[in-house]
Amino acid sequence: MVQFEQVTVVKAANIYFDGKVTSRTVLFGDGTKKTLGIMMPGEYEFGTDVEELMEITSGRLDVLLPGSDEWIHIDGTGAFTVPAHASFKLVVHVVTDYCCSYIVK
Repeated sequence: MVQFEQVTVVKAANIYFDGKVTSRTVLFGDGTKKTLGIMMPGEYEFGTDVEELMEITSGRLDVLLPGSDEWIHIDGTGAFTVPAHASFKLVVHVVTDYCCSYIVK
């Protein structure tokens, strides 16, 4: 999906790690939520409240998912899912663009 139709965008930015990771929240009519953002090069650890689908639309990074000791490398585009109530680590090598979908069951 290249663009979203008929959505509400929250004006205030979500800012993490001293501004090195930022996103904007997009709300859909069916109640679902996504965030669109960028990550600057660096090392980060995030936690989840609900299951998340992270789609990398451009960039280069490595991700360590919970319960794994093998890093996944993404160069260009890719996706990964993180379970609810978990943490995951990222090593971002270049400015990386992403879309995060929150999956409420």
